[in-house]
Amino acid sequence: MAPTPAPIPTVSLPGGDIPLLGLGTWQSEGDDAYRAVLHALEAGYRHVDTATAYGNQGQVGRALAESAVPRDDVFVTTKLPPKNADRVRQTLEESLEQLGTDHLDLWLVHWPVDGDARPDVWEQFVAARDEGLVRSIGVSNYSVAQIDELVAATGVTPAIDQIPWSPTDYDADLVAALHARGVVLEGYSPFKRTDLDAPVLTEIAAAHDATPTQVVLRWHLDHGFVAIPKSVHPERIDANLDVTGFTLDADELARIDALGA
Repeated sequence: MAPTPAPIPTVSLPGGDIPLLGLGTWQSEGDDAYRAVLHALEAGYRHVDTATAYGNQGQVGRALAESAVPRDDVFVTTKLPPKNADRVRQTLEESLEQLGTDHLDLWLVHWPVDGDARPDVWEQFVAARDEGLVRSIGVSNYSVAQIDELVAATGVTPAIDQIPWSPTDYDADLVAALHARGVVLEGYSPFKRTDLDAPVLTEIAAAHDATPTQVVLRWHLDHGFVAIPKSVHPERIDANLDVTGFTLDADELARIDALGA
């Protein structure tokens, strides 16, 4: 019998724990999105990230409904596009209907509305959370200053800031600033923003009998960053999940961090 894989680590949000590794679905369309999510759930993923703007919430919902994994065991994230800033509640209701669920685990403002933080939109997110329609709320592509603006206006801190993130993007000051505010850093596009042929990655990968992409994901997990690599290919989905059999030591983490210097 094959050994049971180690669980993916989690980090606490106000509304519950989020697995540090999830399946991203950007550019996953139609049946590809459905099959990718269904396969990911069968493989052991318990975190799926989508967005209204992706146009695939219905397919994600179909996979959630057909999976043998109970809905409450899956952390589901979606996002409000800025163009819907004048119909926040309607957009949430549409997302819930398409996803086939009565709540979201995390709802994000996809990016600042016309470059502005928009505390008025954030107030509606807080109201949705308080109603129980959303367990945690956050933002995406916001600066620290914009996060501070939301907190100053409402007293409510975003649980997460989802931003482009990879070893090449590593910024210790940004990490510290978000941590000081109690905001979890969630990264997207971990591979395309990284030179996967960088010697430090290939050397560390060889030392752990892993691939450079697996090392990049392990770097996220060992730092406590959330990662949502996207793929519709079963073998890649499986490989991205297969990162629990090794960890990076402090020296390896520092060497990878230096790619962002």
